[in-house]
Amino acid sequence: MAGSPSLASSASIAMAFRPLVVIPVYDHEHAIGAMVEGVRAAGQACLLVDDGSRASCAAVLRDLARGDGVHLLRLDQNQGKGGAMLAGFREAARLGATHVLQIDADGQHDTRDIPRFLAAAAAEPDAIINGAPVYDASVPKGRLYGRYLTHAWVWINTLSLAIRDSMCGFRAYPLAPVLALIEAEPIGRRMDFDPEIIVRLYWRGVPVRNLATPVRYPSDGVSHFDVWRDNVRISRMHTRLFFGMLRRLPWLLARKWR
Repeated sequence: MAGSPSLASSASIAMAFRPLVVIPVYDHEHAIGAMVEGVRAAGQACLLVDDGSRASCAAVLRDLARGDGVHLLRLDQNQGKGGAMLAGFREAARLGATHVLQIDADGQHDTRDIPRFLAAAAAEPDAIINGAPVYDASVPKGRLYGRYLTHAWVWINTLSLAIRDSMCGFRAYPLAPVLALIEAEPIGRRMDFDPEIIVRLYWRGVPVRNLATPVRYPSDGVSHFDVWRDNVRISRMHTRLFFGMLRRLPWLLARKWR
């Protein structure tokens, strides 16, 4: 671990609301510096989760963690985005956070939106503040169209349109229900993580609020999405969630009508 513990420095937000920005990092040494700079410019502390990065990226992360308000958690073996976030949630709780703002390391999200997400989370601290992407011309069309298949399955598995985008990596989570969930149920540890955790939290009654945010692809040209393996993982996840939805059908229908 490195960095100065200064979560309480978010003085503009109520004392009971202690957010920490968590960034899972795997070989994004060319983009992560700008992301950390943006987080710190927003007045927030951050936790970098080094997901078994190569030596050159690990060195960059160690250097960044020498700065004020930047924490570092190193995973010796690559766990995948989901595995890194699960470790990040637990470490954020250890550091005293009440909420985690997840943001990707590759530069596709606009750090200038961090205050908007945190203001929304502070106003409704029991809810997930979920990024709803507004894409520019850099988005690969195949990825864009493929996302809608996942969104459709999520709408089926929640019997709701409450989750506008199920794959965006820019979200603010209340930590207490997240920790309860990940201790009770297995969650996808790779690219299936983002849609699975938000569906399972929704099933547990956690409200979802959507916030439009610009997304561009990515500043360093590094993507770890494996078209074959990750699509198979996501398909299996949708199957598990579908049968989970059937078990919860009476409750979901009652919630829908309420």
